[in-house]
Amino acid sequence: MKKFILSLLVIGLTSQVYSQIVPVEELSEVVVTAVNYKYLNQTDNKVAAIPVQMLQRKVAAYDVTTKDYYQDDYDFYTVQFYIPDGKIVAVYSPEGEIIRTIEKFNDIKLPDAVSKALLERFPNWDVVSDVYRVSYSEKKGAKKDYKLQLQNGDKTMKVKMSEDGEFL
Repeated sequence: MKKFILSLLVIGLTSQVYSQIVPVEELSEVVVTAVNYKYLNQTDNKVAAIPVQMLQRKVAAYDVTTKDYYQDDYDFYTVQFYIPDGKIVAVYSPEGEIIRTIEKFNDIKLPDAVSKALLERFPNWDVVSDVYRVSYSEKKGAKKDYKLQLQNGDKTMKVKMSEDGEFL
């Protein structure tokens, strides 16, 4: 009886050893190309709010050539992207490259440079609302600015600033 139980135990353990052998499979090669790297280099920065960065990456990753409405006959394709915080209207070439964009985001977190510049120049003022605008063109690059509405008691003021904290 002892030998029988011992042999069952040995057979049970050795059968599990053979189940661990995994066949090696060779995978096909995948080539990844960044079609819209110019757009990302111009617009994607680490000081922008997270929703802005996420939507800009979605716009850059969007492939217009794989969609049902794609035809080689058109000169450009206009696609709109929306999130609750803002929107991007992007114009794509027939090759899928971004030609230009117009971006607008409302009430997002301000970068530190903008907040510090506001605090130095307007110490007792509060930011009531802010609009972050980006306009990208393949030839001109990206232009980024903030339009802010400030309030101090019953006084209000509108200020326009660059992303570096410079007043425009």
